[in-house]
Amino acid sequence: MAGNSTKESVIIRVLPGRAARALQDFFRLEAAGGILLIGAALLAMMLANSPLSHLYDMFREFPLQARAGELNIEKPLLLWINDGLMAIFFLLVALEIKREVLSGQLSSRAQLIQPLVCAAAGVVVPGLIYVWINAGDTMATRGWAIPTATDIAFALGILSLLGSRVPVAMKLLLSTIAVLDDLIAIVIIAVFYTSDLSMLALGAAFASLAIMIVLNRMKVRALTPYLLLGAVMWVCVLKSGVHATLAGVATGLLIPHVDKDNEISDEEEYSPLEWLEHALHPWVAYVILPVFAFANAGLALGGMAFSDMLAPVPLGIALGLVLGKPVGIVGAALLAHMSGIARFAEGMNLKAMIGLGLLCGIGFTMSLFIASLAFKGHPELAESSVLGVLCASVIAAIAGYLWLRVTLPPARAGATGS
Repeated sequence: MAGNSTKESVIIRVLPGRAARALQDFFRLEAAGGILLIGAALLAMMLANSPLSHLYDMFREFPLQARAGELNIEKPLLLWINDGLMAIFFLLVALEIKREVLSGQLSSRAQLIQPLVCAAAGVVVPGLIYVWINAGDTMATRGWAIPTATDIAFALGILSLLGSRVPVAMKLLLSTIAVLDDLIAIVIIAVFYTSDLSMLALGAAFASLAIMIVLNRMKVRALTPYLLLGAVMWVCVLKSGVHATLAGVATGLLIPHVDKDNEISDEEEYSPLEWLEHALHPWVAYVILPVFAFANAGLALGGMAFSDMLAPVPLGIALGLVLGKPVGIVGAALLAHMSGIARFAEGMNLKAMIGLGLLCGIGFTMSLFIASLAFKGHPELAESSVLGVLCASVIAAIAGYLWLRVTLPPARAGATGS
């Protein structure tokens, strides 16, 4: 291989054996999962705007009940997906964050500075744009966090279309910014999108959490007790009024990662965290996120006009993602570079950063999820937010792809995609 493909192989080869394979698997899974994610969203849009739309609505509203003695959970399928399957997604996010902090890209201060300032600016600027456009409408401003997220699966799916022209530094920076975005989103959900609290259920959730902390301190490596307690905590959190996906986050952060320096030899087993992360990743990439996209992206366009996109909620989301994300990310990266705090990585320059910033405007999964929390019980605002997220994500994907297609140097003869 030659060109960027060779550089990527060299950079990955200098990592420990399993870390290199994990990185290669990560990029391959996320890129393929992103393409599947796009297909699921398109299928949902087609069904929602076809004569079969009633079947699509029946699918989302299909009632499911789980009962054990006095405990009863009854929700439509859509909420089981958003509260249940997405808890598994957030479990994986927490596992990735913990691994990166202990032994990955976030373990070094030098590696962390640029993505951290980029992620922070990429949250603040879109949020401010949204609030500015929706100022004066208290209910609408609840959606301020919708344009702050980046969908790594979708974004890496677009990057994969460019093959070996993409420098590995761009993939690493994009994935790190997205991980930090997810971490910020977790905090936002915990602080701003909770309902009336049941102290009894919350107390039971904390009791489950306390037991997991004890198990972690005792260096219990078996996954079964953590996962069983995590399931109990999910039920308690669901009943408490705090969003149930946070149970997935708490569980993931307490799964043991015994190899702090990631120096276990290739012949030895993975840490419990690494094992669970590897087991969950394909299920999340190929099943959970596409199912979430299919259930949440079906927006009926009948009766809608272009003027609907200019309403404050979808306009704020669209401008936040398409404009705010690249302005915040590129501006922060440029200031950090010029001040000497964090220089551009090899293969990255201002043009490449602009393309990365545009791709970070693909909010999709996390944006749709936050929208479902922000406007729960307000279907008109929820539909407007879906319109804004879908339009913005498509615009950001096309703009990012075309910009990088023009500005990235062409791959050399004989180079292959990653």
